[in-house]
Amino acid sequence: MSIRRASGFTLIEMVIAIVIIGVGLAGTLLAFSTAVKSSSDPLIHKQMLAVAEEMMEEVLLKPFAVNGVAPVNSLKSCGGATPPSRAAFDDVSDYNGFATTGICDIDGAAVAGLAGYGITVAVDAAASLGTLTGGTVKKVTIVVTHGAESISLVGWRTNYAS
Repeated sequence: MSIRRASGFTLIEMVIAIVIIGVGLAGTLLAFSTAVKSSSDPLIHKQMLAVAEEMMEEVLLKPFAVNGVAPVNSLKSCGGATPPSRAAFDDVSDYNGFATTGICDIDGAAVAGLAGYGITVAVDAAASLGTLTGGTVKKVTIVVTHGAESISLVGWRTNYAS
């Protein structure tokens, strides 16, 4: 007469398997958590890029040079007592030194939801691009910041219209 053995897992084997799987899963989740926590937020990067592209487009669409008095630019806060209005900017060089905390529309009104961002604009009229030199080309650098993160765009405006 033969004795049949029952097949399957014992309670001890099941407990050991659960512990091993639990430890492995905890390690994997910890690695994902660390990676996500230390990576930057993609929404913030997209917003910074959108703000930088908008400002670059605004600057590069202005005329190369217009006779007149350039505005005095300094760091200003959106929605403050003296809002950073860009309505009087009539050429590319007028944007040199423009800087804000918060993002403003062209009239200086704060854009809702973008108070934690900042923007600075630098226009280098003495830059050269290949055979083009100062007086015929301007280098425009836009830097948008949010906390410790920043994004920078560089564009060129030539004096093609004159």
